[in-house]
Amino acid sequence: MRKKFLLIVASVLLLLLADQVLKIWIKTNFMLGEELNVAGNWFILHFTENNGMAFGIELAGAYGKLLLTTFRILVVGGICWYLYSLIRDRAHNGLVLSVLLVVAGALGNIIDSVFYGMWFDYAGVFHGRVVDMFYFPIIEGHFPQWFPVWAGEEFIFFRPVFNLADTYISAGVISIFVFQKRFFVPKPEELSTTQDSASAGPQA
Repeated sequence: MRKKFLLIVASVLLLLLADQVLKIWIKTNFMLGEELNVAGNWFILHFTENNGMAFGIELAGAYGKLLLTTFRILVVGGICWYLYSLIRDRAHNGLVLSVLLVVAGALGNIIDSVFYGMWFDYAGVFHGRVVDMFYFPIIEGHFPQWFPVWAGEEFIFFRPVFNLADTYISAGVISIFVFQKRFFVPKPEELSTTQDSASAGPQA
């Protein structure tokens, strides 16, 4: 278990390193809003910053950002404990890897929120902005005139700008959803206990 635990920690640190190196490179080499076309017009590095949650949602008030960052830390603390319990209980390696990705991604964005304001001298601790850069406007066009609500308006797929940490989180959550039946199969001893209880039946 000790070796597996150390491997998990090393994996999280490597994922965090990749996320932070890319973010700091973008932050120190791009102006806000600057773009670099990596593959035509459908894969673009676009430097933007997110001051709140996904899709730019923010908590109002002077303490909104502080509450959001604190909440994130508490949630990630709980997920870290869950990851430790999975390792301890020898859970399916796929589930461990999925939760590992979620932890690494969440920690990557927390580092931005906690330290970037101080490191880059624009805000205090816990008031940093999350750096985003991946932009995939694969399909661009306009909704047809008969389309409800957005008739004639421009649409872009995929519009959100995200980062490597977001990718980790999405990959982890999607893999848990897709492979849940494989990840959460009861262990033989659990099946045996369930069967024994069923066979015993109600006692007179």
